Amino acid sequence: MADKETVDKASGMKHYAGLAVFSSAVGHALDGLDLMILGFAMSGIMASFNIDKTTASTLTTITLAGAFLGGLVFGRLADKYGRIRVLTYSVIFFGVFTLFSAFALNFFLMALFRFLAGVGIGAEFGIGMAIAAEASSPANRAKTTSGVGLGFQVGVLLASLLSAPILTAFGWRGLFAIGIVPAIVAILIRVFVPEPPLYLKHRQTAKEHGSIRQLFSTPERVRFSIAIIILCTVQNCGYFGIMTWLPSYLNTELNLSLTSTGIWTAVTVLGMMLGISVFGFLADHLGRRPAFWIFQIGAAIMVVIYSQLKDPNTLLIGGFFMGMFANGMIGGYGALISELFPTELRATAQTALYNTGRFIGGGLGPVAIAAIATGHGFGFALATIASIYIIAFITMFFIPEKKGAVLE
Repeated sequence: MADKETVDKASGMKHYAGLAVFSSAVGHALDGLDLMILGFAMSGIMASFNIDKTTASTLTTITLAGAFLGGLVFGRLADKYGRIRVLTYSVIFFGVFTLFSAFALNFFLMALFRFLAGVGIGAEFGIGMAIAAEASSPANRAKTTSGVGLGFQVGVLLASLLSAPILTAFGWRGLFAIGIVPAIVAILIRVFVPEPPLYLKHRQTAKEHGSIRQLFSTPERVRFSIAIIILCTVQNCGYFGIMTWLPSYLNTELNLSLTSTGIWTAVTVLGMMLGISVFGFLADHLGRRPAFWIFQIGAAIMVVIYSQLKDPNTLLIGGFFMGMFANGMIGGYGALISELFPTELRATAQTALYNTGRFIGGGLGPVAIAAIATGHGFGFALATIASIYIIAFITMFFIPEKKGAVLE
């Protein structure tokens, strides 16, 4: 009876789809906000705990490891108990341990709190994408999931705007003290956003909810799961590799000022936001495969071109288009995964497969670029990223085109 009442409530809400997508985008924005805040806090953390850069940088890997675990756990819970309910709990979990990070007395506790905050982060992309896909129409699904993808970049911009004044007034601990805000946001989401009707209807009849084993239960699902992991690994390898080292590259090898590197970051993020929006439009009109292929080719070309640029003005223009192609595909994975897996398995697939790719790619990208740059320079290292998009291009041949398909 409760499920029927919720279905009726959601179905009767005039703007339910928009509200569901907005709540999902807010969750993903917290992801971007958190990872960017960690970057701004690094120097303060190093000074407080008397650690070097290598040790401090492990906090990012530790956070992504937590996200990997969170993706495995929260996705399954979302398939079994509800998208909105588990998204709410995961955001509160994330908020609490982000707040605890502000009071860490030593590096061990800081690493522990970052890992646990990461567990909460692991749910936000995947569950949000499942909600958006189930709340949208088949004709607008990619645009809707791309809207969730925009949330991450909004979070990055917010962190960039808020970090300087907070650091000045309260120090690095003040950045993590804002962890209480996500908890408040989560409560509001829980109160005003009901579960997607499609999910509730399927929950009543599904025999099994959210089993990791089911992602590999048939040869077709094995193919889909491996292909998605490869695509998400490439996406995150490129993103984290570029965003981690390009500011340093601009500052140390091209002798641009820190102010210029900040402008570069802002322009590149704006390019990413435009790319996400354009990708959603193309994926809904041309199809998933053509959209991914256009952006994968564009990313490979722009990374190579950017690695050759030296003039500050052309670097700004190049950074905009590199960001547009390299990260424009992020929202497309939400639509792609939703169309490949049934409703009773959708949140599990979204969180487990994406976070596996993020853990592998996010950990590998910065390390690989640093290793290559040691012997050949950052320009050459950046150019080598182009090869990973060729792998992604080939991988798309193993995924069927399901533009406009009704979700199972």
